[in-house]
Amino acid sequence: MPIQAIGSDRLYRKIAKQLSDLISAGEFAPGQRLPSERELAEQLGVSRPSVREALIALEIEGKVEVRVGSGVFVAVSKPSPLLANEQHGEGPFELISARMIVEGETAAHAASGATADEIEEIRAAVADLQKLQAAGLPTDPADRAFHLSIARATHNGPLASVVELLWDQGRGKMWRQMEKHFQTPALRAATLRDHRAIVDAIAEGDPEAARAAMKKHLSRVAREFTRGWGLLKK
Repeated sequence: MPIQAIGSDRLYRKIAKQLSDLISAGEFAPGQRLPSERELAEQLGVSRPSVREALIALEIEGKVEVRVGSGVFVAVSKPSPLLANEQHGEGPFELISARMIVEGETAAHAASGATADEIEEIRAAVADLQKLQAAGLPTDPADRAFHLSIARATHNGPLASVVELLWDQGRGKMWRQMEKHFQTPALRAATLRDHRAIVDAIAEGDPEAARAAMKKHLSRVAREFTRGWGLLKK
């Protein structure tokens, strides 16, 4: 059963399924190291981020093991049927790309019309993020409040709903597995700095600066996902 190219419009689930089928068929034996991310991307005809997302999904399902400094290996023990059939939502790289398009413009629109009370609400979310980080507690509630308060400050209900949908889809098992691999105090501090830069631009009524700050923030997250994943296999 040779590896077959996958159409560029397919999501990571299709890649994960083909790799899972190859493992089940014995093409990759338990304990065997999978081809490199680059090799898989070339053979499948897809992007490397899509391969990463597929491997993360297979790791969550217990079908592969990511070994720090060595690579990705077929799991020796059989995965739980419940885990194997579980849905993990959209891939983090795809969602970040969508968020950059949507939330860059959202921040720009908020900078054009946010009220003093709305700016205060955004700043409060940043303050909450800092408190949660200092206490070593999960920061998702404050992060979500930050992005949604910016969206509400556009005074556009459908746009706020889209931002909420994208944020909620992104915080599933796939995202948490990536954070497990690379999240550090330094990266959490960078998120806090990013958020402050975004709200400062909105408060100054500078749409261009707000758009750039939001895109810079999300681009950094994507780069750190990529860097963190790469460091695992060195």
